[in-house]
Amino acid sequence: MNTLDAGLFYHGTKADLRAGDLLIAGYISNYDDTVVMNHIYFTALPKGAGLAAEMAKGNGKPRVYIIEPTGEFENDPNVTDKKFPGNPTRSYRSKFPLKVIGELESWELYDSEFIQKLRIRVENGMGEIIN
Repeated sequence: MNTLDAGLFYHGTKADLRAGDLLIAGYISNYDDTVVMNHIYFTALPKGAGLAAEMAKGNGKPRVYIIEPTGEFENDPNVTDKKFPGNPTRSYRSKFPLKVIGELESWELYDSEFIQKLRIRVENGMGEIIN
């Protein structure tokens, strides 16, 4: 067990998954089409996973899954200390798969204007991704 955070943990995506499915690294970043991700990202905050679901590529419905890390994980260096001192977003990443335990039916949503502004920032480039 990792001592960073006891969880519950969440992953946001537009993929239609079922309990028992594994989320793995190796897909193109939602924030930079030129980067294949070496890690799979997750958070202990449902709202943060909801934001990731809104930003995920694809045409599916935004979904937040309750997940369980299958191995060691670390603080997400893309937000930890780089953008926010410490880890107030409780954001993590792992090279190991994340096991889907279930789906969260609802979560606190971000304002649609905020989502649109973030999409524009992503299209314009948000800086280097620490992969």
